[in-house]
Amino acid sequence: MAKPEFVYVTYIDTTQDKLWQALTSGEFTRQYWGGRTIESDWKKDSPVKHLKEDGTLDWSGKVLEADPPKRLSYTFDPAVDDEMPDYEGDKIDLNHPEKPSRVTFEIDKYMGKVRLTLTHDHFEEGSKVLQGISMGWPAILSGLKSLLERNEPLFRDWR
Repeated sequence: MAKPEFVYVTYIDTTQDKLWQALTSGEFTRQYWGGRTIESDWKKDSPVKHLKEDGTLDWSGKVLEADPPKRLSYTFDPAVDDEMPDYEGDKIDLNHPEKPSRVTFEIDKYMGKVRLTLTHDHFEEGSKVLQGISMGWPAILSGLKSLLERNEPLFRDWR
């Protein structure tokens, strides 16, 4: 039986280097990820921290692979995320934490544009986190695309 996973592919009118910076720079993520910033030195086994606007931890992880500007992979542990909604918009009960999952971005040139493939996998069967990220990633990546192509965030007051 196939393991549960989420895959999202989008095409962005940008360069691989700019997209890499958008994925790895806290100042950039703040603009399309609801005011949240990402922090890491992007070296293998280094910590990844995703911080809310007030500086508290949203989720954490560990760098698995960083090959600029082509591939980035890290673990995703939302154990402290008290805001992650499920498909119906209800909060996911994280009192029963799941094992960290894996996020992988593949950045390829495609017909003068950039193809971004996000794969979020390594979920447990029946994962509640998978439900939440299935709602979140499309909004986040649409905001990223809008910011890179039009220099304007898709959601001005996304919380």
